[in-house]
Amino acid sequence: MTLFDQNADKERHAGSYKADSIEVLKGLDPVKRRPGMYTDTTSPDHLAFEVIDNSVDEAIAGFASTIDVVLTKDNAIVVTDNGRGMPVDIHPNEGISGVELIMTKLHAGAKFSNKDYAFSGGLHGVGVSVVNALSSNLEITIKRDGQIFGIQFGDGFKTQDLEILGTVGKKSTGTSLKFYPNISYFDIPNFSKTAIETSLKSKAVLCKGLKTSFFDEVSNEKKSWHYDHGLDEYLAEHLEGKKCIFPDPFTGKSTNEDFEVAWAINWGKESGNNVEESYVNLIPTNLGGTHVNGFRSGLLESVREFCKFRNLLPKGLFLAPEDIWHHVGYVLSVKLSEAQFSSQTKERLSSRHCANLVNLQVRDAFSLWLNQNVAFGEALAALAIEHAKNRVKKAKKVPKKRASNGGTLPAKLSDCSSDDQERRELFFVEGDSAGGSAKQARDRRFQAIMPLRGKILNTWDVEPSAVLESREIRDITQVLGVMPGENDISKLRYNKICILADADSDGLHIATLICALFLRHFPQIVKKGHVFIAMPPLYRIDVGKEVFYALDDSERNTIIKKVERRKGNKKINIQRFKGLGEMNPAQLKETTIAPDSRRLVQLSINDGSVESEEQVYEIMDMLLGKKRAKDRKKWIETEGNIKEIE
Repeated sequence: MTLFDQNADKERHAGSYKADSIEVLKGLDPVKRRPGMYTDTTSPDHLAFEVIDNSVDEAIAGFASTIDVVLTKDNAIVVTDNGRGMPVDIHPNEGISGVELIMTKLHAGAKFSNKDYAFSGGLHGVGVSVVNALSSNLEITIKRDGQIFGIQFGDGFKTQDLEILGTVGKKSTGTSLKFYPNISYFDIPNFSKTAIETSLKSKAVLCKGLKTSFFDEVSNEKKSWHYDHGLDEYLAEHLEGKKCIFPDPFTGKSTNEDFEVAWAINWGKESGNNVEESYVNLIPTNLGGTHVNGFRSGLLESVREFCKFRNLLPKGLFLAPEDIWHHVGYVLSVKLSEAQFSSQTKERLSSRHCANLVNLQVRDAFSLWLNQNVAFGEALAALAIEHAKNRVKKAKKVPKKRASNGGTLPAKLSDCSSDDQERRELFFVEGDSAGGSAKQARDRRFQAIMPLRGKILNTWDVEPSAVLESREIRDITQVLGVMPGENDISKLRYNKICILADADSDGLHIATLICALFLRHFPQIVKKGHVFIAMPPLYRIDVGKEVFYALDDSERNTIIKKVERRKGNKKINIQRFKGLGEMNPAQLKETTIAPDSRRLVQLSINDGSVESEEQVYEIMDMLLGKKRAKDRKKWIETEGNIKEIE
């Protein structure tokens, strides 16, 4: 196409962006269009987990005692439980059966309230409908009310109406779901037997009385799991043959109306691969989250208190979280009525209040146990103290008053006292007002605060040699200890670098400019996983003596609905933070700075491949490049429009 043809084409389309350009995605179309937003597309394993989790929710509610999974020769998964059976009656508002509604509509389910499920992994009504959307064929058989029902789907659409297939005894109930994943959506077409077996084994461990099984038609091999004692038996099995501090795992459990926590933990005397597993509503949280943070801090506080009471700590030595996290083996299970995860794959729990709930239960129980078992407590203390001494010995000595390149550090930097680079954190905070609150909210032992003046220079098109002409960028460089463009980041003064800006559009703009600075001029710091974006809340919600924080409008609405269900017409006060400066130090600490309850998003370049890195830089160049104004405008018009999703 010639330049003349290109200009003519632009003129023809110049006025084409109208109301009919806005695309409305209905039903399961959003899942098919962007499957990666709803599930892990590396393999279809997560689809199997979603179906298994639905059956597990029946078990948690006390209605199912068996879950059987079959992997067929033609790469289909069949999940069968003896729960109540999916509903087959007609929904009063939608006019279709309950099972069809669940399978074909996003955000349709029985887990938005506590009426049918006190605890469940699926809170958004998304999981099993995603399975339907990404399956070439899906068949459901339901035993309920003395009858057997069947319904079929293909690529998310109903292909066979719900019909009665036969009769069954009144007490015989349950659901069997068989699906064939549409392999065009996945990088790897086949299921992982190991992953499914691990999932089923963990469900049996975590749900007392539940029997799970897995049958592979190819190898004709069947495995089943059932644990009478639960967590301690499971952990002891993994630690068998290893020398441990305690003869038996330390276990505990606490339950109230909308929260339950159970754990088993022990420490090995020697290094080795120990089990470290956490779950929320029986869903594995491989990336941890606030429940693990609260568990770890509760244990640490108990050990610190024990050491202090018995005068075991050498003068000047301070126990850090990692000192008690060496050689540890644990299984942690939490059940929440309103669990919030960081993504649809549910690998990390983000419910802020959970950290404090777990901390209190574990701290009190472990403190009591240590004082009742002094010899074992002293053995654990000795192990932690040994790790602390080794950590201090190996700690990289970091000058506090001068940067590694010899220059004086900026006066506005409030540095931390720790010499241990692995523990040190730096917060770049928007504005002096918020910087003042952050200084009071931080833990000065390992957290440093550097206030920034509003929007920094857009450095995307600036050469490394010229970027230091900006005083703000020069100060940032001095604080980091690494020069722009350097590949050697061994002199980096902090392990975690956190960007903390307001939750509004201006704050997001500032955070974007700082991210651009790191991506363009300090790429190695990003690639090594040192840069994070802090996620401060936009709203505070007060209901009587209860306080909730919401990241955005969607989370605010979810919290309000939850409160209205539980509290009825109780008065709800909502405060919108205009900026970080409106938060007092205690609020800022709880929501954004304290490791146990904050939310951090790691800045990364997708999977690190050359292709993904090129894509990231192309997008950033289009968004921030000075010569890309026309491309930026076109992108905003085509990609920035609002899409209604039903």
